[in-house]
Amino acid sequence: MDTAPGNNSSSPLSWLDDVKWTSDGLVPAIAQDAKTGRILMMAWMNREALAKTAETKTAVYYSRSRQKLWPKGESSGHVQNVRDIQLDCDSDVIVLQVEQIGGIACHTGRESCFYRSLINDQWQTQEAVIKDPSEIYKS
Repeated sequence: MDTAPGNNSSSPLSWLDDVKWTSDGLVPAIAQDAKTGRILMMAWMNREALAKTAETKTAVYYSRSRQKLWPKGESSGHVQNVRDIQLDCDSDVIVLQVEQIGGIACHTGRESCFYRSLINDQWQTQEAVIKDPSEIYKS
C-alpha cells in the first residue's frame, strides 16, 4: 500500500491536506511562465482557491485586501492558464506553471511583477510598461 503524501484516496480533495497552510489558512503561490521559466508574480491561495485552480486549470488566488477569491484576469482579461501545479519539498509553497494570456501578469502593465533590481543601493526599474494600467482597468 502506497502511503506517500498525496496518495490518500479517502476523498477527491484530500491532496489539499498535504499542503502546510499558514495560521491564516493561506499558502504562497508563485506563477511561473511555463515556456520561459520567468517568475511572473506571487500571490496567496486558500484551500478553495487552490481547489478551483486545479478544477478549472486557470489561476484563482485569494485577495487578502479584499478578503475574497480573485480569479486572475477577472478585471484585466490577463488570465493564467495553468499547465502544472507543483508543491515544494516543505509542502508550504505552490508553483503554478502558467501560460500568461496577453503577456501581462502585473497590475502595472508589465510582463512580471518582478521588474525592479537593486542597483547601487536603489531599486531601479528594469522593464518597460507593455500596456498602461488605465487602459487595462477601465472601471
